[in-house]
Amino acid sequence: MSRYRPPRTPSAPYITRAGAESLKAELDRLWKVERPKVTDAVTEAAKNGDRSENGDYIYGKRRLREIDARVRYLTKRLETITVIAQPPPDQSRIFFGASVTLKSEQGSIQQIHIVGADEIDLKIGKISIDSPLARALLGKSAGDVIEFVAPRGLELKRVARVDYTLLISAETSAR
Repeated sequence: MSRYRPPRTPSAPYITRAGAESLKAELDRLWKVERPKVTDAVTEAAKNGDRSENGDYIYGKRRLREIDARVRYLTKRLETITVIAQPPPDQSRIFFGASVTLKSEQGSIQQIHIVGADEIDLKIGKISIDSPLARALLGKSAGDVIEFVAPRGLELKRVARVDYTLLISAETSAR
């Protein structure tokens, strides 16, 4: 059995201004707050002698590797992402940053916001631009019917409303 895993397809390099600020804050917190704390704990644990059976030392070293990996990822990601801070010229169509109200065949209403892969939060309706639903929505307008493959199977939804107020309000609050 091989350990080879094919490389992941890279996610879209887009992010909202709020998402970029969140990533920068996480990087800052990890680098300036959490890593020094863990380094101090590892140093203290190393003074206790035998490191092979020292749980604090072993856990601390593992946590340092996790922090360093996340710091490397965030640093690379922040260098390669494109911050989208303004809505598109044609705000009647769905693009990155759009808030979309969808209506199902049964009449249920769903509100989603299309964001970058680093900002996904399904509890508040933020979905990735790389998701099947977002890909089906891109370029559509209010009144259009979309068809996409969901975990339950093929679904049909009608676009009830397209809005860019979240993207616009994030832009104006950053000024």
